[in-house]
This record gives sequence, structure tokens and C-alpha cells, in this order.
Amino acid sequence: MPALLPPQDEIAALISRHAPRTGDYATAIGHLTFHRQSSVTESLFHAARPSVAIIAQGAKDVTLGTDTFHYSRMQYLLTSVDLPVQVRVVEASVDKPHLCVVLGIDIADVAALLDSESTSGGAQQKILPAARGISVSDVSPDLLDAMLRLVRLLDKPAEIAALAPLIRRELTYRLLNGPVGGRLRHMALASSQSHQVAQAIDWIKRHYAQPLRIEHLAGMANMSMSSLHHHFKAITAMTPMQYQKLLRLQEARRLMLVEQIDAGTAGYRVGYASESQFSREYSRQFGRAPMRDVGQVRAQLSGAGASASADLAYSILP
Repeated sequence: MPALLPPQDEIAALISRHAPRTGDYATAIGHLTFHRQSSVTESLFHAARPSVAIIAQGAKDVTLGTDTFHYSRMQYLLTSVDLPVQVRVVEASVDKPHLCVVLGIDIADVAALLDSESTSGGAQQKILPAARGISVSDVSPDLLDAMLRLVRLLDKPAEIAALAPLIRRELTYRLLNGPVGGRLRHMALASSQSHQVAQAIDWIKRHYAQPLRIEHLAGMANMSMSSLHHHFKAITAMTPMQYQKLLRLQEARRLMLVEQIDAGTAGYRVGYASESQFSREYSRQFGRAPMRDVGQVRAQLSGAGASASADLAYSILP
């Protein structure tokens, strides 16, 4: 009988087996994905959704606004709200690739668990004020054990339907009661500023191509304009206007890459009336004029395979 691996080595081995080459891999378990990278990368723009990402091997930097979050082996990144970020793998090689498992989090599931705790008289963790929607912490043995049991289910597909929801609930519980769980709790409470900001973010996502009026956004979120501005920036590291602009530019880039439309059409579809303004803001954000940038990205992807191309098509928009 082969020797049992330590949990941290077993989860790395499982990820490596299910993600045999560089790329992103969906699994038979909903919202569970694996990521493998065999070299360090440049910063890539990415739409981060509520999720927990555990690094089993290697290291990564995630930049939100002017803040950079570094996490490495047996640390996790908790994202509590939809955020446009930049991601860079900073530790990876062919012999020791970067290996990561990501599980999406449904904030409604978090709220349901909080209701259950309240009804049963469970202990309440201190609620933090509005803070960054991204945080890093060490993986506890209990959290690792739950994630490992979830990943093992991929080798027992007949058990996924019955057991995966139970383990997902346990993982949510472990996160809520972990060192940064207060942020997740705050996001799920309907009366909190974080929840109100999340409503504002959802509105911007759904109407990103429309003109943004802050007074309307504040009213929809049931906040004053000054309170919305303060708490929105605390969570996202940007103003509502900056958030909308970044969404527009990321979506325009996706349209040009995936749907292969020209820059003028892409700019118009995401809400720009002026092609020159779109080109100017795009160049400032991505460092190159639209079509030149898209051409270089396509050249980089030419030998990367379908999984890398699909990752670029992933959008923060509904």
C-alpha cells in the first residue's frame, strides 16, 4: 500500500492530476476550478468573483487599485464581492508549477448559514466595518481537510450530488469563523454598508454601458452620496466611476479578443460615444492602443491552448 501523503501534498497532487497542463480547468463540482501555471506571468486583468482560492504550490500577487495582496503555498485569498483585479503568478516553474484550487461562494448561502447560526443560538463573530473586498490568510487544518474532501469527490462522481453541497456548507462555515470571516459576514448582512455597496456594484455591472449618476446609485443602495463614496472606495479601492470605467475597458478588451470586433465598435458597445476618448482611456489602462494590445495578446495566446483563451473570455458582467 502506498504511503499516505500529508494533506498539503495530497491536494497539490490532486490538482496536478486534474490539471495536467498550463491552464484553467472546470470540474464536475459546480464552481470548483483548478489553475496550473508552469512559469511566472505578466499581470493579467481578471474579474474576481466571491470565492476562496487556496494555493497548493507556488505564489501569486493580486492587485486591487493600488493595493497588492501576496499569497503562497497553504494560504488562501478570500474575495467577498465582484472586483476587477490584476493577477500575476510570481512563483512557478515546469518542475514546480503554480497550483491553485478556487471555489466560488454564493453570498446567499452565507446569509442562510448566518440565519441558521442565529436561530440555533450560535456564537456571533464580531462584524468588521466596511473593508477591502479581498483578504489573505493562512489555511487552517480544518479548512484544508474540508477542501481536500471536496476535491477527492471528483474520483467518486456518484457521490458528488449528495456530498458536495454538505462539504461546501462546511467550507463556508470554516471561512466565516476564520480570521477574515467577518468581512464575509458583513457582506451577507442586508443592513450592512458592505451589502449596500454590493447592491451598487450589481447595478453598475448590469448597466455598465449607461451613464452613471451617483445620486441615483446612492438612492438605489439606500445610502447618502458621501457614504456610498466612502464605503465603495473602502471595499473596492476605487470610486463608482472608476469601477464602471474599468468594467467598460475590460469588457471592450474581451469583445475585441473573443468576438474579434474593431476598437470603435467595442468602445461604442460598452458605452463610449467618442472613439478617441475610448482609445485614450484604453491606452492609459492597458499600456497600448486597443488593436495593438489585442494583437500582442493574441500572439501570446497562439500557443497557449483553448483553456488560456477561455480564461480571457471570462467576464465580471452578468
